[in-house]
Amino acid sequence: MEVVFKPYNQNQITLFPEALDDYIPKNHPARLISWVVDRLDISPIMKTYKGGGTSSYHPRMMLKILFLAYLLNVFSSRKIEKLLCENVAFMWLSGKQCPDFRTINNFRSKRLKKHIQKLFSEVVIMLAELGMVDIRKIAYTDGTKIEANANKYTFVWQGSVNYQKDKLEARLKAILKEISAQIKLESKEKNQEDFDIEKLDSALLEEKIEELNQKIKNDDRIQPTQKKKLQRKIEKIEKNELKKLKQYEKQLEIIGPDRKSYSKTDPDATFMRMKDDRMNNKELKPAYNVQISTQNQIITHYGIYQNRTDTRTYIDHLKKYHEHYGVYPEKAVADAGYGSEENYAFMEAHSIVSYVKYNWYEKEQKKKHRLDISNVSNLYYNEKEDYFVCPIGQKMYLKRRYKEKNRSGYEQEISVYQAQNCRGCPMRGSCHKSAGNRQIHVNHRLRKYKEISRRNLLSEEGEKYRKKRSVEPESVFGQLKQNKGFRRFSLRGLENVETEFGLVAISHNLQKLWKWLLGDNAGGRVIQIT
Repeated sequence: MEVVFKPYNQNQITLFPEALDDYIPKNHPARLISWVVDRLDISPIMKTYKGGGTSSYHPRMMLKILFLAYLLNVFSSRKIEKLLCENVAFMWLSGKQCPDFRTINNFRSKRLKKHIQKLFSEVVIMLAELGMVDIRKIAYTDGTKIEANANKYTFVWQGSVNYQKDKLEARLKAILKEISAQIKLESKEKNQEDFDIEKLDSALLEEKIEELNQKIKNDDRIQPTQKKKLQRKIEKIEKNELKKLKQYEKQLEIIGPDRKSYSKTDPDATFMRMKDDRMNNKELKPAYNVQISTQNQIITHYGIYQNRTDTRTYIDHLKKYHEHYGVYPEKAVADAGYGSEENYAFMEAHSIVSYVKYNWYEKEQKKKHRLDISNVSNLYYNEKEDYFVCPIGQKMYLKRRYKEKNRSGYEQEISVYQAQNCRGCPMRGSCHKSAGNRQIHVNHRLRKYKEISRRNLLSEEGEKYRKKRSVEPESVFGQLKQNKGFRRFSLRGLENVETEFGLVAISHNLQKLWKWLLGDNAGGRVIQIT
């Protein structure tokens, strides 16, 4: 039997003009994105356009194609340009307009800068109105480190810069002292002050150089040959040492008080330990600390930080949550990386119920820890009379108190208790290893906060939140990294990175909304998307 093929004609002409809308399925995510973006307030972005010259692409259209691209895991502006010319859904969203990759990248990195968080929060509020999340109720928070678009071999370390700067300062002081002594010797002026500076910086060095130059120039008692020698030494300092000192000062300014390193190709990126494989082999790479709060695996808030530790990001994260939504979450759930006195105090001050673990929480649940007599948490404390009882029943009374500040400037009060006599104690080897009587350092305020968190975490509600925490932000990070392939930023600089992750977070939430509408979870709610 002869095979019959359907005829096709690549040059066929249609009788009536076709509409691209006919080629977009009713349940295509492009329709949802168009519906959402048309309801966003983009007036702040509109104000960034000055007007005049050639016409600009409409920001709503640019937002639509970026949202769809990120939802489809396309992050490259060149690939987005290609999709605008080949993909029907992108042609429909753009109205057959084809901005090139430079225009797309400029809109993403310049126009959206400082506005992406507002767009993100508007999308979250839409989801809240649909009943998918309740931003007042609870926030599950966690962080991950995402590699920066920077060379991992172009690093600058605070410790190394400080060391080299101190060496340079010591050398400069010695050279300047020598020049000053030579001027004093040549001018035969006994009353001239000796060169003595405790702290030297570039501004002071320039001032001293000018002062020495004036002395050499105006003092006729110095021989011309000696003047030239001294001036050559000073010129060498200006050319080499002064330039190097300014470089070190600039590097320390970039690092700032909260960091210890940065990458030369992206000065906003900090070197962090990255878990690069399943064996948790950690490698130092330039990266950003990404913090997110989630609910029902929907990202309700995010923040990008240069600090490597999660502890010192939490207060700022909660403050910005309040800034965008006008409320703090009633309950906060996070792992032990966030359990500090400063964070607990902030939550208490803003009536946030803490389900945040502290560093010893998991160990406290084990029998070995509960039987460890060397651990302060296992000692009995009489709050009324303010003393601890050691393992053999000896009272440990308050000896002194002192205050200390952490790196963020938060002040803690530490109480020191001491046993009266540990000599001859049969339990001494297990109790403590110091030469004298046992001393313990206790932070009573942190002790109180830990007790509150422990009680909350061990409650029936706390157990439910602890189990759910492992499938909330951690699952979202898994989806972003594994399913979306977002493991490295494409843009450079803190503000650009915030914009880029904002697009990723919005696309994640829109994908959740799209699947929610397709499933049975909509609860009878119908959105008219045209």
